Formats: sequence, C-alpha cells, structure tokens
Amino acid sequence: MPLFQKAVFLTTVANLRDLPADSVREVAFAGRSNAGKSSAINTLAGRVRLAFVSKTPGRTQHLNYFTLAEGKYFVDLPGYGYAKAPEAIRSQWEGLIGPYLSERDQLAGLVVIMDIRRPMTDLDLKLIDWFRPTGRPIHILLSKADKLSRQEQTKVLRSVKAEVATWGDAALYSVQLFSSLKKTGVEDAEEVLAGWLGMEYKRPVVAPKPQNKVPPAKGGPGAKMH
Repeated sequence: MPLFQKAVFLTTVANLRDLPADSVREVAFAGRSNAGKSSAINTLAGRVRLAFVSKTPGRTQHLNYFTLAEGKYFVDLPGYGYAKAPEAIRSQWEGLIGPYLSERDQLAGLVVIMDIRRPMTDLDLKLIDWFRPTGRPIHILLSKADKLSRQEQTKVLRSVKAEVATWGDAALYSVQLFSSLKKTGVEDAEEVLAGWLGMEYKRPVVAPKPQNKVPPAKGGPGAKMH
C-alpha cells in the first residue's frame, strides 16, 4: 500500500506570495520535460492521474501542490529543457523556480528525475549545481529503468553514483533506479522521502517464496522402502 496514497491535488501557484501558509515540510520534484516526473509522482501516490502527464513538453508552468498529510506536500515543479517554449514562459519559469528553491524554508529536499537513457544532462547538472549551495538533500530517480536491461541499469547507476560521489557530503546525495511501469524502486523512494517529510515509514515485509519440494529420487535417501 503506497505511503502517499492519500495525496490529493491542492492548488497551482503562479506567484510566490500564494504559497501555502500552513506548510511544515515540502518535497519538490524537478526534471527535464518528458523525463517521467509526473509519472513518478503518480506512482508514488498509487494513482493514475494525480499529476498530469503531458505529451507536450513544458506545458506545466507553475508549482503544483499535492497534500500528503497536514502541513506536508509534494510540489511538482515545471519541467525544464523544453526547446519550443516561448521566451516569456522561460522567464516566468526561471523567476518562479529560482526564488522558490533558494528561499522556501519549508523545502526539505529536491527529487531530480532523470531518464536513465539520458542521465546527467547539462541542464540537470546546472540545476543541481545551483541547488547544492542551499545545503538541502538531493535524491536522483533514474526513471524508465524498464527501458534498459539489468546489466545496462547497473552500468548507468554505477556511473551516476560515481559522479555524485565527487560532490562530497555523501549524506546529502543519493541515487536509485526507478520505473513507473514496473513499480521498481518505489519502496526505496518512499523511505527517503518519508525521512525528509518526518513521516513514519515501515518497509513492507516481503514473504519468502515457498520452495517447491522435489521428491527424492527412486531408491535414494528419503525414498520409501516397500
């Protein structure tokens, strides 16, 4: 049962003065357009259309707030890197996102969603390099992991972790595989975000699969004697 299954849409914020006043802790989600950000939010909430999955990059230009519990929120940030967005929209995005990420005291951490097939793009690194001086944690979801083989997943994960290790302060930065389609990595993400939000979390206990007992070979040890 998803930890954030009670998530509901609260409001869309176009101006910083309209940010929820009752907020205690927030987790923001950022990522390139079409990196799988909305799908990741939907998967973590166990919902199909909580966050709108747009086929048009750059369509969401405001901060979308989702209530998780009293005073605790997910914040869906506008996707970045959309080539066809008008300059006015780019300016609006930069004017909203910059002050929010740098000045919002309630912001507990930033989740950066990257398509596992194209991780650590220049825009991803620019956002991260800009955000790191705030001293808040960053958790990277390598989304769409189902698009790669296990071996390829491991290779990309190792590469991204090596890059992150160069940032120092290992306690602040973490990376994981994630797939909205296969529900891969949901528990790992829940554990990290619950810690940021101050929410109680118990990792689900997976019962071991029953082992099929193979009957003893005829005449071997354990075979019935007649």
